[in-house]
This record gives sequence, C-alpha cells and structure tokens, in this order.
Amino acid sequence: MQGAVVSATDLACRRGDRLLFAGLSLALGKSEAMQVAGHNGIGKSSLLRILAGLAPAFEGTVAVDGAVGLLDERPALDPALPLGRALAFWQRLDGAGGEDHLRRLGLTTLLDVPVRYLSTGQKKRAAFARLLGQGAKVWLLDEPLNGLDGHAVELAEAITAEHCASGGVAVIASHQPFRLPGLRTLHVSEFAA
Repeated sequence: MQGAVVSATDLACRRGDRLLFAGLSLALGKSEAMQVAGHNGIGKSSLLRILAGLAPAFEGTVAVDGAVGLLDERPALDPALPLGRALAFWQRLDGAGGEDHLRRLGLTTLLDVPVRYLSTGQKKRAAFARLLGQGAKVWLLDEPLNGLDGHAVELAEAITAEHCASGGVAVIASHQPFRLPGLRTLHVSEFAA
C-alpha cells in the first residue's frame, strides 16, 4: 500500500445557499488516520463525499493517490439479493474478498438472507466486508460504528487499525469515539463559514 496519500487545500463546501465550511486543509500519508468531528449538519459527510470525488468542492483542491473505498449509510448492496449474491457481484468486479472476511465479520450464516432483511448492524458489517474486498488504499468511513454492538465496534476498530498498519489511510467521520493508534482529529467547526 505504498504511496497512499489524501490531501485537500483550502476546501469550501456549499449546500444550496449555505456555505458549510471554508479554508479547510488536510494531509494524510501512508498509515495515517484522521477522525472528522463536529455537530450534525456541519459538513462531515459532505467532506468525505468531496474527498471521494462524489461531490464537487465549492472551492479548493483535492488530491488522492490510490483507490478510494467509501463506507456510509448506503451499503451499496442490492437489497433484493441474498447477501452472498450481493457480495459476490462486487467480488467479481473487485477480484478480491473471500470467506475469511465473511467469517471474521460474522456473516457466514447470513449469506442466504436478502439484504433488505438484515439488521442495521448486519448491513454495516456487510459493508465492511465489501470495503475489505475492494482492496482500496484510502478508506473514507462515514459513521462506521452506527448500529454496531460492542463486539462489532471493537472489530471495526481492529480492521481499520490493520488497514492503517499495512500502509492504508483512513478518514473517519463519527460522533462516537473511535479507538485507533495515532488517530488525529479534525474539528470541522474550526472552518465553519
């Protein structure tokens, strides 16, 4: 995972007529992680979408070196398909994944269950399985702990720590404390417009 880098310079985000933040800059190198903090509506999710290239910045520039994986409230899994088939679709595209991820995330007994019937926590664990299968260097995690029980929270933190230890980068927007060695914090309120 050499060369994973995320940088943003003088970013501004506008939604409708409202400027959410301005002058926001950040830089993350190999094996680094940052938690994006702030109250609801301040622009944490918007920042992640800008970094992912899914939304334009109102001002400023973004540079990302490496493939990006986004985990948010939409697990990108067909709700009508059984979980196993929904994940297999992405595995064929990504060329990665595997039984080890499913077993570790406690999903092997759910492979025949349609995604729409999974609980919030099960969908979140399935989204982590999808993220692991991508093999992306840069992880953008939007509220990754929502819906997870205590054991699954520890697992999500451990998986993210392993990703960073292997040279990956993680940007985490979360209201909940996220335990990760060397985690830096960016308070979006410091850039509120």
